[in-house]
Amino acid sequence: MHDFKALTFQQCAGDFQKCLADWRDFLEFEKNLSQHTLRAYIGDVSQFVDFLANHLETEICLDDLSEASIRDFRAWLSQRSMSGAAAASRARNLSGVKNLLNWLDKQGIMHNPAIAVVRSPKLPHKLPKPLTENQALSMVLNLECDSWVACRDRALISILYGCGLRINEALSLTIKDLPRDGFIRVIGKGRKERQVPVLDIVTSFIDDYRAVCPFPETSTRALFLGVRGGPLNQGVVQKMMRDLRASMGLNKTATPHALRHSFATHLLQNGANLREIQELLGHASLSTTQTYTDIDAKELMRIYKDAHPSYKKNNL
Repeated sequence: MHDFKALTFQQCAGDFQKCLADWRDFLEFEKNLSQHTLRAYIGDVSQFVDFLANHLETEICLDDLSEASIRDFRAWLSQRSMSGAAAASRARNLSGVKNLLNWLDKQGIMHNPAIAVVRSPKLPHKLPKPLTENQALSMVLNLECDSWVACRDRALISILYGCGLRINEALSLTIKDLPRDGFIRVIGKGRKERQVPVLDIVTSFIDDYRAVCPFPETSTRALFLGVRGGPLNQGVVQKMMRDLRASMGLNKTATPHALRHSFATHLLQNGANLREIQELLGHASLSTTQTYTDIDAKELMRIYKDAHPSYKKNNL
């Protein structure tokens, strides 16, 4: 990953340096992007600046950026492809560069007409693979709480599936965010807050974990802790899920994020509508929610046959 300071001081002329710093501040403090997304965008721009600097054999200034042609952008994406970058990575790379150029345009600093006609690489449509209801419930209920760590894992899995949280949302929970009056406070993408209903069994599992956790609680302490008392790391959760799915004979698609997919799909199957699910998941776009809740054709036909009045009437 490129270092941001190296990007601003090695490949860019003075007029470009300050713009990059201002853009970065905009992303971090106004758009509230996560550090992961911020690093990705910076890396995307860095890769393009590297390419353009090597192509022009000079450090890049704003005029160079505004004059970059569609051929330049296509050549860069082609180079990324030849270096082994998948279509999804190249689409993300282009998105990062477009973000910068659109911001520069809106600020009245420069305009590049070519970027608007550069097409993003086509991505294969990959449907999420939720667990079945029985698999999800077994994953939660079959964990034996023979240690405080096992109780922690059961509480974490129950909140991922029972509340549909992203893994980073669950790991960001603190003691002050604990369920109150049947709801839990969640800070999602873009620092947007939402209230999510919590089932009694989820609250019970959290209480069981808190009762045996050996570390003292403060209002700002992370809810889920590692064995040394620090905030639980995503890598530890991923390994725990790998071990659990291996013991249950589940497919490798049974990841922490699959529990969020399962939450949405099972709600839809049991009568919730997309708008309600969108609110619970914290999605800005309904189309994003739809990708979480795709059901295969056989399941749709079963629901149709069971629920549609005219079908029932014609098949009595």
